[in-house]
Amino acid sequence: MTPKFIQKLARNGIAWLLSLVTFLPLYLIIVNSLKDQMGASSMSIALPKALHWSNYAIVVEQGKLLQSFLNSLLYAVGSTVLGIALAAIAAYIFARNQSRLNRFMYFFVILGIAMPINFVTLTKVMQFTHLINTQLGMVILLAVMSIPFSVFLIYGFVGSVPRELDEAGIVDGCSPLRLFYSIVAPLLTPVIVTVGILNFMGAWNDFVLPLYYLNDSNMWPMTLAVYNFFGRFSVNWNLVSADIVLTTLPVIIIYLLGQKYIISGMTSGSVKG
Repeated sequence: MTPKFIQKLARNGIAWLLSLVTFLPLYLIIVNSLKDQMGASSMSIALPKALHWSNYAIVVEQGKLLQSFLNSLLYAVGSTVLGIALAAIAAYIFARNQSRLNRFMYFFVILGIAMPINFVTLTKVMQFTHLINTQLGMVILLAVMSIPFSVFLIYGFVGSVPRELDEAGIVDGCSPLRLFYSIVAPLLTPVIVTVGILNFMGAWNDFVLPLYYLNDSNMWPMTLAVYNFFGRFSVNWNLVSADIVLTTLPVIIIYLLGQKYIISGMTSGSVKG
């Protein structure tokens, strides 16, 4: 065996080992969600002797999962659409009109990627605007949190769109908004899909913001529903596992459908930014 072959074999072995470590928690949750209470109590990797699909029906019925699913869908889709609409326009203006003010505004916005959240100030703002403990407030809050990283990615991608298209649109009499939505926005589809998938997964998995700003359990997303369910059924690991599987399933499906856009959009946006 040549040194090059051994090096390649070692790299593949490390990659397989890391993949196995990443996949093991998901395997444990899926396997134990199909066992009875006694079988799942030890959270072992052994396969179930019999498949207990009824665990999922119990979780949906007793965990109020349908209501939580609709809430999560509202927050994730609403914040994603709103965040992309605002971030795309802002990134386009920052990239096309690079005045001193716009350069300052761009760096000020993307500073939000690294800055920690001041929850005391944010709570005061939510109370002042009467958005605390409301679904509209949660959609706006999640959308605002996603804007800095979205602007960073889209800004880099706008540079690949030829300016001649803008000039042609202006000559044909397009207004600024029509120029953006009819000519520029369709060309930004790859990065917009990337941003949309990342924002959707971030909003779907968010736990802290709903915990702080939603007091009514009827407005809770699935992350809080799982937390509450675990408190009630902490000894029934089969039910807790089934609850976690149902919560993570939509995110896994979205990721698998759009994983090729995530890689292409993030690399193009980050390199050109």
